[in-house]
Amino acid sequence: MSLFIAKKRPLRLNTWITLLVCAVLLVALSVTSLLIAYNTAENTRESLREKTMDIASTVSHSPVVIEGLLAEEEAQVQEYTVEVQNETDVEYIVVMDMNHVRLSHPHEARIGELFVGDDEALAFRGNRYTSVAEGTLGESMRAFVPVWNDEEQIGVVSVGILTERINESMLDSQQMILVGSSLGLFVGFLGAVLLARKVKRTMHGLEPNEISQLLQEREAMLSSVREGILAIDEQGKIVVANEAARTLFAKAGLFSSVIGEDVEDILPEFRLQQVLYSRKVEHDQFQAVNGLEMVVNRVPVYVDNRVVGAIATFREKTELTSVAEQLTGAKTYAETLRAQTHEFMNKLHVMTAMVHTNAYEELDDYIKQISYNYQTEVGWVSQHINDPVLAGFLMNKLSYLEEKHIEVVLASGKPWPTINHTETLDAVITILGNLLDNAAEAVNDETQPLIHVMVDDEVDELYVSIHDNGAGMDEETRQLLFKKGQSTKDWDRGYGLYLTKQALEQIGGALNLTTEKGGGTTFHVRFPNERRQS
Repeated sequence: MSLFIAKKRPLRLNTWITLLVCAVLLVALSVTSLLIAYNTAENTRESLREKTMDIASTVSHSPVVIEGLLAEEEAQVQEYTVEVQNETDVEYIVVMDMNHVRLSHPHEARIGELFVGDDEALAFRGNRYTSVAEGTLGESMRAFVPVWNDEEQIGVVSVGILTERINESMLDSQQMILVGSSLGLFVGFLGAVLLARKVKRTMHGLEPNEISQLLQEREAMLSSVREGILAIDEQGKIVVANEAARTLFAKAGLFSSVIGEDVEDILPEFRLQQVLYSRKVEHDQFQAVNGLEMVVNRVPVYVDNRVVGAIATFREKTELTSVAEQLTGAKTYAETLRAQTHEFMNKLHVMTAMVHTNAYEELDDYIKQISYNYQTEVGWVSQHINDPVLAGFLMNKLSYLEEKHIEVVLASGKPWPTINHTETLDAVITILGNLLDNAAEAVNDETQPLIHVMVDDEVDELYVSIHDNGAGMDEETRQLLFKKGQSTKDWDRGYGLYLTKQALEQIGGALNLTTEKGGGTTFHVRFPNERRQS
């Protein structure tokens, strides 16, 4: 039995924002409401306490109450207290003599009885206070005030409000707090929904995980691009500089960390501020930065028909030049053959002219010279290189070496067959061309420059070796030889052998190198043999 566990989908961003804002509002309003409610309850309780105390104090100073206590006239005291009770809306007003006997009460039947509650003793000793106790009408908050006749205490007045009524008053005062809090929570919920929608629109409807994924993909793409990429915002601050850009900046002697810097302070040569203001696209502009030549493209960036920045893409000029040279190498195939045909026609014209002028001895010498050159170069290539494109390419190279007065010794085992696959042929031409150029550079300073070329068909592999009598290389130079941009020549060289290595890897070939300082260099190359299928 297999168990399937459904993966929970994460909450959407607008839901998160709404819930978070509502939770914060709920906590804030709840805490605030509780504090206000507590304060309001205390204020209400204090207000009722002061009210009972004020009423009791007023009654205690009434001449009616003082005369009634002195004369023990219950009727006039009862009549007065009932009138005050109705006007002030308290639960009861009780006047007691010094024997704790009531002279007034809301229920007349209880007049003449002792006061109930056991909390009046302090009042009979001349103290004013309030307390909460259980009386004949129920639990109440009551105020006690002594009644004085000059310097003599003649009784006590107690004014009470039932606790139940106090609680009702506190609840009434807190209803507005509850209504206000509920209204605030509702308004906060609407604000949270609107905020969530605004944020979502600002983020183009993307979720945080989608934004994170896009950011990772963006960084990966920027890192994988071989061209340098530099972007600025509308204030001219650098916001993007990929790894290739930082590498080129470091090569030019600039700080590689340029994010947040003003482009005019760091790279005024790029003229990105001008592009930002002019809104003109500039393609394939040559630019030198601290002596490092680059090819730069500059374009403004538009969002909603408004320019919000500018981007420059750039690459080192020498690298582009090297690539262009490799791409144009394919054109030399047919051009070489046409050149050979043109050269042959010129020779025919020379021989025809010699025949017409009866210059037979000169003709004989000329034919011997052509025959020798043919046997040593053209004839060798025709006999040992069956592929016509490759043969034409080699004849052109041999002519180039002859023009540089470099002696070339050709040797062969079995001839090479025709190469069927265009990709393989392109790779072989790249390999031979770069190795012959490298050999020519190596013997450039020799008094008797010599290059030895050997080809052979070993059934499973095609073999070629190219030896020069140059100065050779030490071990350190040899280790760096096939790295991009490394060269024993000028600073802007170092791509030929790097491209040779790439071409060999493309066709599954191998290269061995033997060299010694002062003893020349030999490259041994082997790659799979592709015979024509009949």
